[in-house]
Amino acid sequence: MQFNYPFVFRAFFWLALIGSYIFAVIPQDMAPKIGSLSDKSIHFIAFAVLTLLLRFAYSITLFQTFLLLFIYAVFIEFSQFFTPNRSAEVLDVVADVIGIGIGLLFYPFIKRLIKYEHH
Repeated sequence: MQFNYPFVFRAFFWLALIGSYIFAVIPQDMAPKIGSLSDKSIHFIAFAVLTLLLRFAYSITLFQTFLLLFIYAVFIEFSQFFTPNRSAEVLDVVADVIGIGIGLLFYPFIKRLIKYEHH
């Protein structure tokens, strides 16, 4: 039986995307604390992971990956305008963009490491 990488990566991508949105829009006092990581570190890590999952899940270009996740980052911040105890911050988008960049930078190395090919 052959392992279906695209299906698994797609499932993890959508779970991570939906989960990250839920955690981003629940009121701050209800949001779980993730260790001692700063808010910007969480943004950075989340978007690096989303970038890697998206690249492994779908055959899209670097630019498409960047654009989709940048739009998602802005959408999260816009959504936080309507969330109690939350505020939209440009620096959150900056942390997201840095995470996207790092994810795109590491993608070819990880791809070679796991010998992954899109089908």
